[in-house]
Amino acid sequence: MSRPIIMLIDDEPEVLRAVERDVRRRYGKEYRVMKAISGHEGLALLRQVAVRCEIVALFLSDHRMPQMNGIEFLKEAEAIFPAAKRVLLTAYADSSAAIRAINDIKLDYYLMKPWDPPEDMLYPVVDDLLSDWQATNRSPFEGIRVVGQRWSASSHALKEFLGRNGVPYQWIDLENSEGQRLLQASQMTTPNLPLMLFPDGAVLENPLPVQIAEKIGRRTQADRSFYDVIIIGGGPAGLAAAVYGASEGLSTVLIERQAPGGQAGTSSRIENYLGFPTGLSGADLSRRAVSQALRFGVEMLTPQEVVKLRIEDPYRVITLADGTEITCHALVIATGVSYRTISVPGIERLTGLGVYYGASMSEALSYKGEDIYIVGGANSAGQAALYFSRYARSVTILIRGSSLTKSMSYYLINEIHAQPNITVRANTQVVEVQGANNLQHIVIENNETGARETCPTTALFIFIGAMPHTDWLEGLVERDNQGFILTGPDLVSDGKRPKGWSLERHPYLLETNIPGIFVAGDARFRSIKRVASSVGEGAIAIQFVHQYLGNV
Repeated sequence: MSRPIIMLIDDEPEVLRAVERDVRRRYGKEYRVMKAISGHEGLALLRQVAVRCEIVALFLSDHRMPQMNGIEFLKEAEAIFPAAKRVLLTAYADSSAAIRAINDIKLDYYLMKPWDPPEDMLYPVVDDLLSDWQATNRSPFEGIRVVGQRWSASSHALKEFLGRNGVPYQWIDLENSEGQRLLQASQMTTPNLPLMLFPDGAVLENPLPVQIAEKIGRRTQADRSFYDVIIIGGGPAGLAAAVYGASEGLSTVLIERQAPGGQAGTSSRIENYLGFPTGLSGADLSRRAVSQALRFGVEMLTPQEVVKLRIEDPYRVITLADGTEITCHALVIATGVSYRTISVPGIERLTGLGVYYGASMSEALSYKGEDIYIVGGANSAGQAALYFSRYARSVTILIRGSSLTKSMSYYLINEIHAQPNITVRANTQVVEVQGANNLQHIVIENNETGARETCPTTALFIFIGAMPHTDWLEGLVERDNQGFILTGPDLVSDGKRPKGWSLERHPYLLETNIPGIFVAGDARFRSIKRVASSVGEGAIAIQFVHQYLGNV
């Protein structure tokens, strides 16, 4: 942690040098000494200090200064660093003003000039004040801070991006005193919220994911224009393919449009994954897989999106959202799926303002002691319910079917029934969401009786269906009517190879209708929606890549 600051302000250069000399001699090892020649200069420095997440322990300011006197400076400085101790340097004639300042601005002490010898006149006072400050001081968070409004879709998106990418941050609500202090320090009267404040003093207003990635050192551009294999999608299937591809000597690049881990990365707890008897979070699994892939030399581009594919045999060429093209021999598509949206009155307007698709773990602490609702009956919904039950007063799971047993793992059902603050309401669906600036009520309906009920809540988490990210393959790669990609035996009808297939052999098990393009994980037609099966498919896909490359 950086050393706390002692700030000195005096408009007389000789006096400023003298007090700086005495303060540095006594406190220079434990504190950083900063100085300013005027109150205005001092305030400008303070704003930089606040944005850099540093902390001021003590102000030592002269009183008689032009434009802004010492009392005026200390009053404004308090708004930026309210916990700092404040000492006024005065002449004998200013003692009455200093005494008034004790009442008016809660001045901690005033010293008469000159203070020689400092061992008697300066150090005992400062020692006492710094000791008092240390006893009550809380070390500042030394990392990225996000300042915004709770009911903001932009704030939610930013927190979700940071959380899913494993970037530590501190959330500061603009409505509390700390948020107001940082807003004042940034000198932005009408900022485009949310703000990201970095330890180096940089400030980003409502940044795009690519801006954040560049700032925190993530790779968004490929080093080369050609690779043995390109993997599109960074979920369990894509990460497994990347690890096996690179570890077996293939030049490999993985492209992920949001965050490594995919939908599985948002799971609060995966308890049935082989080799982890106590379970692990999706974020932990993703972090381990990313580290492993990078160790083997995988290039990982995130956030980056593939928007187009073209075939120039024997090569496959992809186009990224920024127009960059990358070429490869073999392509593995592991783009996964996302939750389906529901179409009910009010849902679009309140998405991100209390209505969320997926787990949104970044929001859990915001709902401490509140009543929340979850829509969905699969494992992801059950894992989220158990996670949120740690914080929320109550969690209600809404399912359209009659029981969880049709879609949720047995162990999860048992854990849910064991939680006293989780309720399951069967044969129930959401038919409307209501609220002015944020979600305030949901209207639910029993699909057997038609009875409706309005329930007060500020959080609705939706986990229904699966929608593959495959629209960019339109016209090239064969898909079913829902967008899932057909592979292997599903492409072969009556022993005939797919239309346009150019090879004598049939497509491999995970190969599409275009030779050298493979699919792994949830985007594949009739895949098993489990983490372990996705990891297995990613590994198997690389074995087929080797077979394909051996015959190119």
